[in-house]
Amino acid sequence: MHQLDYLTIFIFTLIILGAGLSFGRQGGDMKSFFAAGGAVPWSISGLSLFMSFFSAGTFVVWGSIAYEWGWVAITIQMAMCTSGFLIGKYLAPKWKETQSITVAEYLTNRFGKKVQQYYTFIFLVLSLGYTGAFLYPVAKILNVVTGFDIYYAILLLGGMIMLYTAVGGLWAVIVTDVLQFVILTAAVLIVLPLSLEKVGGMNQFIAEAPDTFFNLFNGEYTFWFILAFVGYNTIFIGGNWAYVQRYTSVKDTKSASKVGYLFCALYLISPLIWMLPPMIYRVLDPSLTGLETEGAYLRMCMSVLPVGMLGLMLGGMIFATASSVNTSLNLAAAVLTNDVYQPLNPNAAPKTLMKVARIATLLFGLGTIGVAFMVPLAGGIVEVVLSIGAVTGGALYAPAIWGLFSKKQTGSSILVVTGLSLLINLFFKFISPALFSFALGRSSEMIVGVFLPIALLAFYEIFARGENVQFEQYKNYLGRNKDKDLTNGLNDGQSQNTYGYKVMGWAFIGIGLLFFGLGIWGGGGSIYLFIMGTLIFLLGYFAVHYSRKKAKAQNI
Repeated sequence: MHQLDYLTIFIFTLIILGAGLSFGRQGGDMKSFFAAGGAVPWSISGLSLFMSFFSAGTFVVWGSIAYEWGWVAITIQMAMCTSGFLIGKYLAPKWKETQSITVAEYLTNRFGKKVQQYYTFIFLVLSLGYTGAFLYPVAKILNVVTGFDIYYAILLLGGMIMLYTAVGGLWAVIVTDVLQFVILTAAVLIVLPLSLEKVGGMNQFIAEAPDTFFNLFNGEYTFWFILAFVGYNTIFIGGNWAYVQRYTSVKDTKSASKVGYLFCALYLISPLIWMLPPMIYRVLDPSLTGLETEGAYLRMCMSVLPVGMLGLMLGGMIFATASSVNTSLNLAAAVLTNDVYQPLNPNAAPKTLMKVARIATLLFGLGTIGVAFMVPLAGGIVEVVLSIGAVTGGALYAPAIWGLFSKKQTGSSILVVTGLSLLINLFFKFISPALFSFALGRSSEMIVGVFLPIALLAFYEIFARGENVQFEQYKNYLGRNKDKDLTNGLNDGQSQNTYGYKVMGWAFIGIGLLFFGLGIWGGGGSIYLFIMGTLIFLLGYFAVHYSRKKAKAQNI
């Protein structure tokens, strides 16, 4: 990499850190720190959801599939559009109706404290593994590209993420997510036309691509895999505790639905933009095999991006993956503070709770760094964690989602479904291959993991109706929610929104100027850099202007 690339990464890092840390003085209570005031604009929350689900794996893993198998990578990514629509239509508004800050709080109100403790323990343990697994490949990108020691990279990145998440809370997470979205979108929109120019245009690319390259389904990525993938992501994105925050932190149910719909729209459009560069690289260099295919996207970027722009692209990829980490840190701190510490200390002052929240963020962050350190020693824990995620996702999240709609489910019923589903899935994953030399394939593993808990929940639902099971827990839950004030803290949330627009606006202006600088000193592709820089600068200008107008109206 050129010195200008390193300088670009450094400036971009300062912008992200500055934006995140600026929220340290905004709000001083639990609702502010963990729900961003409870009135986040749906557009911002939707972009944050999109980026929280995003990681370097989008470029590395799916980029590898795009290079090897072609269009099916776009099919897989677009399948998440269906999940987003289902979530926006049915799940997101239901979560907002619970009036809970966290899923753990909902589980306590709906099914009781013991059930909440059971799920909290499993979720926190798995989240620690997931978050560490996300942090490692981010550090690995920095290590491979710059030669920076992998362990120092883990410490540096983990420390930065902990810092702005512990100081700024959910608003810091959301705003940095939006900044990363703009950066990556701009970078990819520059990579795509330059890639097409290098291959000789779209017609030349299509003519030289392999025969099956544009098939909707290819190789092991069959129709049944895609169907199971839709089911899995509907449950995972609709029930994962970290993502549910994006539905509960907006002002009303309609806004919650729009969060899901925006996620849907982005996954309808963005896969085509993202996956074409590694597909084009297959035509330029068809020699990559095995693990080399994971570098197809980066190789394409290195071959076409002007000096300095590669650094911006890498910075965007690194912090985009980091957004999965900061989301988990904020959620884990929310659970530990709101659902573990506060019930044990009901009279704790707001300042005390905020201290606990920040300490919990730092402690969970240190645990994440520890897990990331163990990844090289474990020889591939990332793949293990992702595989376990496919096995456990339905078992952990489907029962809570089902409870949003059912009056019959009880704490005992969902615990049995989760426990039984986990046992059966783990049997097929680990025990069956060792004892009977029988293992489920990729599609079968996902189908069983998704639809087994659903089948068990449906079986109990039918049984409960036949036996006329009473639903006292559901009646008590309705009674607890009846007297909650939906407008409580709404004005404070609006003031935080205004400040959020201000921070994003100035950050966009800084990023726009960075693009202008790269256009002047970065050599080739200047016209694309100037266009993107102008658009981002104008976006920042209007955001700052809008924040000043809102502040004046609110007398801030």
